[in-house]
Amino acid sequence: MLLCVMAASALMFVDHRFTRMEDVRAQLSTVVAPIQWMVAVPSDVLAWGSLALSDQRALVEENRRLREQILHLSHRVQHMASLTAENVRLRELLGAAAGNETPYITAELLSLDADPFTHQMVIDRGRRNGVYVGQPVMDASGLVGQVTAVSAYSSRVLMVADASHALPVQVNRNGLRFILQGSGRYDELHVLHVPETADIREGDLLITSGLAGRFPAGYPVARVAEVVYDPGQPFAKVTATPVARLQRSRHFLLLFPPDPAPVPDDEEWDRELPGGIDNDAMFPEPATEEGLDG
Repeated sequence: MLLCVMAASALMFVDHRFTRMEDVRAQLSTVVAPIQWMVAVPSDVLAWGSLALSDQRALVEENRRLREQILHLSHRVQHMASLTAENVRLRELLGAAAGNETPYITAELLSLDADPFTHQMVIDRGRRNGVYVGQPVMDASGLVGQVTAVSAYSSRVLMVADASHALPVQVNRNGLRFILQGSGRYDELHVLHVPETADIREGDLLITSGLAGRFPAGYPVARVAEVVYDPGQPFAKVTATPVARLQRSRHFLLLFPPDPAPVPDDEEWDRELPGGIDNDAMFPEPATEEGLDG
């Protein structure tokens, strides 16, 4: 026991002082991946056994609910088809480029972090599948988080509920942009620096804004749960609830958003303004004394 404690302390010290331990941790995660799969086998077996032994009436009721859900989703898809066609016509009218669908791969949950002060999980996709650090992770309802560490066969995901996680969002109703930060609880997020005059209401859907290029724009993140105005404070206190099922989802999507366009340097900017107007003609150099004398 004493030797294990000493070894663990030495490893934590080396990991804190040297960056080379990242590669070592990745290699160890690759070695531990089969053990994580074996640990997940009993829960999968129990889930299969409970499903096999479940009552037929419960299965019939669940089947009925799923049929109703399919019917509801089919109605929404039919409505979305008309909206998509209208969007294409409007884009053609304006000459705008068509939006491309973001590619993705599926992943499954391997384990959850046992530390109650962090909200992280391990999924069964890694470097062999093209996963990279910073990659967005979704479930069927909304944004779950982003990848923070990658090994050959597995990856670690930091959830949006973690207190160290923050991302830019916007209100779907009016486009107002804010920063959404985790609170350390699965059911609560904080919207930072909201002025008292901001038009944000309970029930507003918060989606990714696409700023900074980390998360693609337009994906649901949270829904505003409470807006509290304190006359003595410059900002309102706004809390939101994640739309993703952070504690129940087992299957996820790893998105591959396109790389953001590089920002040109000052030397790369064209000297001419739109419409063929010369920038030097619009903003000439100030006259010198010699020029005035001439």
